[in-house]
Amino acid sequence: MIENWDQFLLPYQQAVSELKVKLRGMRKQFENRNQRSPIEFVTGRVKPVPSIKEKMTRRHVSEERLEQDMQDIAGLRIMCQFVEDIYQVVDLLRQRTDLTILEERDYIHNEKPSGYRSYHIVIEYPVQLVTGEKKILAEIQVRTLAMNFWATIEHSLNYKYQGAFPDDLSARLQRAAEAAFKLDTEMSEIREEIQEAQHYSPQGKADGTSSNDKEE
Repeated sequence: MIENWDQFLLPYQQAVSELKVKLRGMRKQFENRNQRSPIEFVTGRVKPVPSIKEKMTRRHVSEERLEQDMQDIAGLRIMCQFVEDIYQVVDLLRQRTDLTILEERDYIHNEKPSGYRSYHIVIEYPVQLVTGEKKILAEIQVRTLAMNFWATIEHSLNYKYQGAFPDDLSARLQRAAEAAFKLDTEMSEIREEIQEAQHYSPQGKADGTSSNDKEE
């Protein structure tokens, strides 16, 4: 039986702190190279003890198997502007040697029945303690700002209704999730069109005119 939860969670808190610094450092590296970063911002948390206990009961996880079976005690969230940024971030994480990816779940193009979209990555991360190295599991969620807005609202409503949404509310949430994804898709298309225009317009290659002709 876990008698000291603070001591049990200490490695997870250290992992979240270290990973936030490293993931935010990725954004800073893009900025230093005068490149647009696919990472908008990074957040992290350690699951509260009541939430851990509730999930243990709901998922039938024993204390002996807690470290192996509960993958999201340590959780990081990476927010992106565009859907394509998500996959760029995933590729960057795959290249890292300071963590090991154990599992990937793409809920973006394979959304959950509720409409939830995000990209989940379960990692094994080594934490250096005074007693030696300890490898722990952590979950990284990568999503757009629109996906995060929907998920945050849905989570708060889910807590209120204890997971038992009325059918009409579930249908409306699904439609809202689809609308959020359409917004992501539309913004990506707008961005692509702007980039194409910026690429061709200065030399007048797109329509055969010079830049001076366009200004007139």
